Amino acid sequence: MTNKIDEGINHLIKHDKLLRTIIKKNSKCNLQPKRNYFNALVRSIVGQQLSVKAAASIYKRMLNYFENKPTAGSIAELSEETLRSFGLSRAKSQYIKLLSEDVVSGKIKLGGYGKMSNDEVAAELTEIKGIGLWSAHMFLMFTLGRLDILPIGDLGIRRAIMLNYNLEFLPDGETIKNIAIANKWNPYESIASWYLWKTLE
Repeated sequence: MTNKIDEGINHLIKHDKLLRTIIKKNSKCNLQPKRNYFNALVRSIVGQQLSVKAAASIYKRMLNYFENKPTAGSIAELSEETLRSFGLSRAKSQYIKLLSEDVVSGKIKLGGYGKMSNDEVAAELTEIKGIGLWSAHMFLMFTLGRLDILPIGDLGIRRAIMLNYNLEFLPDGETIKNIAIANKWNPYESIASWYLWKTLE
């Protein structure tokens, strides 16, 4: 994985002058595959339409409650009121509880993603209530470690592109795709996105 990230960084430095500057100012991209698919999906539901800081605060309260070891079984046993006490909205509490119950019952089987294409993984994940395309993109990038994901629906990416590429308005998905094509990000869109997020910190 480290070699692929090095290749991606070199590719982006070669083709995108603006990213070259951003990359040189920041630490090395640390996207790595992770094994706990359930916790990753819970975290993605927590993070929907929230700032990174707010989402991290809520997720930390949840982790503390479970002494850093939340499982589908332990979450399924909680009431929605307890879940909401962490700072979750009513809808997110329902989504997380339903996901937990479905994993425990075997209705949802999390796995086999390594052999699936990005589109296949996204199609399967978005069948889960509460998981949309944004959450699927986050899962592909931060859990499966896929390096060719362009999260066009992420507000942070839209803001970072607007600010760094001197656009007057937040770009839509088509504009983001065109910028990625023009600057030859493929097949390292995830790495480009990672560095663009860094500019907002």
